[in-house]
Amino acid sequence: MTQEHQGGTGGWSAARRGVWSRLRFTSLRLRLVVVFGLVALTAAVSASGIAYWLNRESVLTRTQDAVLRDFEQEMRNRAGALPEHPTQDELQRTAGQMANSSQRFTVLLVAENPDGRTVYGSSGGLNGFSLQDVPVSLREAVTERQRITSTNKSPHHLYWQRIIDDDTPYLVAGSMVIGGGPTGYMLKSLEPEAKDLNSLAWSLGIATALALIGSALLAHAAATTVLKPVQRLGAAARRLGEGKLDTRLRVSGTDELADLSRTFNKAAEALEKRVADMAGRDEASRRFVADMSHELRTPLTAITAVTEVLEEELESEGGGIDPMVEPAVRLVVSETRRLNDLVENLMEVTRFDAGTARLVLDDVDVADQITACIDARAWLDAVDLDTERGIHARIDPRRLDVILANLIGNALKHGGSPVRVAVRECPAEGAEGAGDGGDVVIEVRDHGPGIPEEVLPHVFDRFYKASASRPRSEGSGLGLSIALENAHIHGGEITAANSPEGGAVFTLRLPRDVSARDASEKTGDNGDEGTEEDAR
Repeated sequence: MTQEHQGGTGGWSAARRGVWSRLRFTSLRLRLVVVFGLVALTAAVSASGIAYWLNRESVLTRTQDAVLRDFEQEMRNRAGALPEHPTQDELQRTAGQMANSSQRFTVLLVAENPDGRTVYGSSGGLNGFSLQDVPVSLREAVTERQRITSTNKSPHHLYWQRIIDDDTPYLVAGSMVIGGGPTGYMLKSLEPEAKDLNSLAWSLGIATALALIGSALLAHAAATTVLKPVQRLGAAARRLGEGKLDTRLRVSGTDELADLSRTFNKAAEALEKRVADMAGRDEASRRFVADMSHELRTPLTAITAVTEVLEEELESEGGGIDPMVEPAVRLVVSETRRLNDLVENLMEVTRFDAGTARLVLDDVDVADQITACIDARAWLDAVDLDTERGIHARIDPRRLDVILANLIGNALKHGGSPVRVAVRECPAEGAEGAGDGGDVVIEVRDHGPGIPEEVLPHVFDRFYKASASRPRSEGSGLGLSIALENAHIHGGEITAANSPEGGAVFTLRLPRDVSARDASEKTGDNGDEGTEEDAR
């Protein structure tokens, strides 16, 4: 039987990192190229395999039929003319004549001479063709006598087999002379045909590789054509997410991608209209709050003046306030003060929402600033200050005072004394010392019951009340929110948590130099500085 082996190697490498970054494994473009390549490779290999097999069988069959036909004719004409028991010279001469046929094969004749000995006659080519070169199975088939039947008129037939010797293919055939005579074997090299088939295989392999490369290029071009609208859609979606609501896609064609672009444009248009409506309502709401606050300040100024007079009457000895009316007067004074704080807070919130709040930066000693805030509100006996002097920061002192007043006042009101205020420095990465950039961290801790876990996420929300059963309190519900906005305008942050030792801890983190962090981008343009707020 014929034993054949076929193998091949191949490989590829990325020529440029930029191409590979675009064709990352998770990208749709790469998947399209891979699918196109696999389909093209399967089709090319299948077509090449079928073409090779058909050509191989055609070449081998044509050569084989021609050789066997010539050998059979030589056996009939020349070997059949020999006597039943020829001599070795006769066999040798006849083998040489048979080898000179048009197909140029090697011949081996085997017979018994008149003395009964087996003699051989070989054409002598191919390093001497001997009986050992003929496969045993072929020899047995040639010498085996077949039964004569209606369909089998001859006891012996021509048999052939393809073999490979030293990587060279050969055709071996054998037959016996009908009616008695020598047995003949033929050996024909198929190396020319093998070379032709190898050339064909290389050609088909090159064609397959070219088809694979062409399919990859075609897939890349097709993916680029298909994905370009998707990329434009993604870029437009990113611009839309960045707030550029006037983003629109240019639509051309009537395919699915064009329908998707039209849908995106309609959605963007509806979103722009909705945002514009919401912005208009929000602006109207802010304007209403601002106008209302300003309008309330005039009558509040007069009412405040009256309440101050009433309060002085209450505090004076032998005042003229009727004892029956005194509770009502005290309530009016308290509520007037609370209403005045609420109006001021609303005006400050309006500035933050409108983006008109701005910083007035100055170099301050943080410890002195905290001490001044506590002293101004007569909290010295209720607050413990843990800080060293000499910690300087370039911040807005008025807004820092607002933050501290709200945090410390909130701790005194809702927590428990004593309230501890600690200050520490956090140097920036790579800084040699604490004074080289970094942040200033101020912690305000009370000794109360702490903040309920369900309340923690909402402590900085506007008008949030921890207890729904107590909707009225001295505070406006805006103090912590305003403190957080003032921290943000500095580029800082405030966080709320519960201490493991008990009580709530508010942590204020501010940059040492706000101007170095481009504070102007965070604060907007010009605006009213506002008024100082007291603690809630």
